[in-house]
Amino acid sequence: MARLATSHDALKSHYDVIVVGSGYGAGVAASRLARAGKIVAVLERGREVPTGEFPTRFPDLKNDMQVRGRRISSGPQTALFDVRLGDDMHILTGCGLGGGSLVNAGVALRPDARVFADEIWPGQLRQDGLLDEGYRRAQVWLAPARDPRSSEMTKYQALDAAGQASGDTTIAPPVAVSFDDRVNAAGLQQSACTRCGDCCGGCNVGAKNTVALTYLPDAKNHGAELFTHVKVSHVTKDKAGCWQVSFALLSDDGKDIVRHDTITSDIVILGAGTLGSTEILLRSRDKGLAISDNIGHRFSANGDIIAFGWGAKPTINAVGIGYPPKIKDREIGAAVTGQIEIHDANNLSHQLTVQEGVLPSAIAPALPLLFVPNGRLLGALKSLVQGVYNGPFAHLQTFFAVSHDSASGTFTLDDDRLSLSWPNAKDEPAYQRLDRKLTELVTQSGGKYVKNPLAGTIMGHQPATAHPLGGCSMGAEHTNGVVDHKGQVFDASPGRGSTELHKGLYVVDGAVIPRSLGCNPLFTITALAERSLMHIAADLGLSFDTAPRRATK
Repeated sequence: MARLATSHDALKSHYDVIVVGSGYGAGVAASRLARAGKIVAVLERGREVPTGEFPTRFPDLKNDMQVRGRRISSGPQTALFDVRLGDDMHILTGCGLGGGSLVNAGVALRPDARVFADEIWPGQLRQDGLLDEGYRRAQVWLAPARDPRSSEMTKYQALDAAGQASGDTTIAPPVAVSFDDRVNAAGLQQSACTRCGDCCGGCNVGAKNTVALTYLPDAKNHGAELFTHVKVSHVTKDKAGCWQVSFALLSDDGKDIVRHDTITSDIVILGAGTLGSTEILLRSRDKGLAISDNIGHRFSANGDIIAFGWGAKPTINAVGIGYPPKIKDREIGAAVTGQIEIHDANNLSHQLTVQEGVLPSAIAPALPLLFVPNGRLLGALKSLVQGVYNGPFAHLQTFFAVSHDSASGTFTLDDDRLSLSWPNAKDEPAYQRLDRKLTELVTQSGGKYVKNPLAGTIMGHQPATAHPLGGCSMGAEHTNGVVDHKGQVFDASPGRGSTELHKGLYVVDGAVIPRSLGCNPLFTITALAERSLMHIAADLGLSFDTAPRRATK
């Protein structure tokens, strides 16, 4: 597949549309507006990582991490894995052309209907019927599927056995992975999944239906220009009514700023993710843009937890083998193959979704060292001799679980950098419920629950999320939201009405979601973005089709 990114030399001074970011929401915006005939530029902070070039060795993985916190700042700003260490919570996201889709598990679930019945959402979302169409379009383009061989994977079998002992049912959730060779909606040929387990480290097979293999190549095929190593700072409006987008061009290694610059557009679509879009609007407010006082509020971790079970009796095989495979004649499965759903008809907040997960193959050599601090020294050192694929780590369980939290986090700028405040986040009831359920499942497997193998290190005891939501939440007016139901940013200028809007300024990513979803958010982010683009097209008198393309070479 040809590279998508264009040289900075081709960057124009003005575009019809500038899309900031390149994840699920940004990808939808770029594809749809390019199809509508608009001249579109996509500005992405990270780099392009083609299929086959994701990290496969631990030294490469280590060099592809950026870690930022109050007391630490390391790694290039273009590194694939973006880790934010906070005093109250840690956040893990992806950075690159394709956003979080590059390194997530790809689980595509639709929330319980009660999530959207919550009055926190603007009423139009429930009234116009377009959300269902958004999900339909997301289904076509992301093509989530259930692994037809899921029950053959040992990690699925272990979860199923533990679940049955607890009265739970294990299912194979739909994941944005191709289990057969196919031509996707963007017209690209994709190879079938080899079940190597490296979804969260980056798919080197090309089977994962990332934004980089779906919406973004479609945008480029319709004339959009995609630029990497572009870190957007803020947006302002000039006297002519055009949006000015200020950014820094980063060096090839992502460590230095080459130059600062500004380009203009009629429309700006922020799709830089919960962290990026919120930071840009907070900084834009500091530069004088009138934005709702709700900016930065209602951050949710989606009741998220990543945890482990140590010493399970059955073989689990939850460490990826990579592609090409590091060991022969073994299948791990996709990053998530099995899932247990704990329903509560009376209380939505008590529902849980527990998934068995896989650690990427590139991290395998470091696993013994990661588990030494919590007293598993003997088994960890044994694995140094036997290798993580055949020693104690063959019995390591990894869990990705989501629930519902109170969405009480708040983002602010601290020394011009995004900072999260959520006092007592670790005491959210969701974590206690998840701890109890995971302890039960691990115990049924004969193991010991390990909430955080790095507790006592720089990671501390704070919870960590890979599903950050909110910060630019939807609302009916600027007194209770940052954007309206279309994603258009409210204009909070003195003397303006509470529903006045900034013409041409939108947010279309997880930042607009005002509460936890209780399931992996990628499918909903994509559906909401598809819905927003339907409204944007109608408002601007644009039209576009969403039909899949024919195969391309």
